[in-house]
Amino acid sequence: MSIIDGLRLYISRQASGLGRYILEQILYFLVGGIPTILGIAIRAVLYRLILRMDGVAAIEDGVRLRFADNIKLGHGAYLDKGVYLHACSNGIEIGRDTIVMHGALLHVYNFRDLPNAGIKIGKNSLVGEYTVIRGQGGVEIGDRVYTSPFTQILAVNHVFDDPTRSFVEQGITAEGIVIEDDVWLGAGAIVTDGVRVGKGAVVAAGAVVTKDVPPHTVVAGVPARVIKTIDKNNPDRRDRVIYS
Repeated sequence: MSIIDGLRLYISRQASGLGRYILEQILYFLVGGIPTILGIAIRAVLYRLILRMDGVAAIEDGVRLRFADNIKLGHGAYLDKGVYLHACSNGIEIGRDTIVMHGALLHVYNFRDLPNAGIKIGKNSLVGEYTVIRGQGGVEIGDRVYTSPFTQILAVNHVFDDPTRSFVEQGITAEGIVIEDDVWLGAGAIVTDGVRVGKGAVVAAGAVVTKDVPPHTVVAGVPARVIKTIDKNNPDRRDRVIYS
């Protein structure tokens, strides 16, 4: 591969075209590292040149964006320091008043022309610190969904059926993941490709979800299994102090 071919490949993995790449990189260089509320205010204005905002969104310094023209932020959305959004194909949409915490990675790395690739997150949700969301098969996350630190939501999987060939030669699956409203994913939980997590469910810390999770249940373990049905008539620990 020649140097020119290498540069073309690199740019094609970073932006929708050379012009977009230059514009985005200039803005990152000029205003991407400005700290404090001043930097947030400047980016809230100038980043409209490269991404879509409904209303006003807050972007801290040190946030990395790729294919920014495929990113949409709802009013009141917040991207913390160290967040990385890679939004090729159908892109990334982050809903109103949703928070993406430090170190989170939302990645739509789709160079196989997968039809459903993309990440869509509803309103009033929270993506916890160092959460990884891979959207090759499509990830749909509802309203008021919280992921705890180090959660992984992986809508892609390698095929390894043929022992005579390396898995890298056997392709991938990309079935997609749906997480309905009011779900809480515990620290270190993993949701694998092809899974739906029902409304109001809780996934315990460290669980590996390989099958659909019924609404209003708690699942735990590897692989995750239902350990409890959430029922307001049978609350646990009636003596606990609850803050709201």
